[in-house]
Amino acid sequence: MRPTELLSQDHQVILQMLKVIEGMAKRIGSGQDVEIEHLDGVVEFIRAFADKCHHAKEENLLFPAMEAAGIPKDGGPVGVMLVEHVQGREYVKGMAEGIEEYRKGNRDGLNKFAKNGSNYSGLLSEHIYKEDNILYMMANMHLDEEADARLLREFERVEKEVVGEGKHEEFHALVDYLSGIYAGGSHHGGCCHH
Repeated sequence: MRPTELLSQDHQVILQMLKVIEGMAKRIGSGQDVEIEHLDGVVEFIRAFADKCHHAKEENLLFPAMEAAGIPKDGGPVGVMLVEHVQGREYVKGMAEGIEEYRKGNRDGLNKFAKNGSNYSGLLSEHIYKEDNILYMMANMHLDEEADARLLREFERVEKEVVGEGKHEEFHALVDYLSGIYAGGSHHGGCCHH
């Protein structure tokens, strides 16, 4: 198992949550309400799983390893990915702000969540495609066995120390649950915790 394969497995779970967000946005667009606990669950998942865990593995571990192997950070695909991570965080901030407005009784908050959620989903779908099909292939070509082994060890440490034991399974269960409501079924990707 190469480090990039583990990251691609994370992507499958994230893509499933993007379908949930799109399903929520459609419901909101047609005038329906969405349970606030479900909205909270989406933002918590993105912040903890997609950002604190997955993007942290890329930004703090994979990208520096690629740079050390001769792939420049600035101006190339790595730089683009970093910019998109920042852009994604802005959309998530907008989603969270929308939830808070909705919590205070302002239904416009739902529309703010939906607009930022749709933008986030569009950005992340393309972002993941670029990582899976361009960036990770570059990493696989440039990283040797020693670099791979070190990254795998460091990924494992992130799982334990940053995310916490059992959290991955909880997030998978959340994605499955919300998919059943908003995206017409659960995901079938393998769990990314090894």
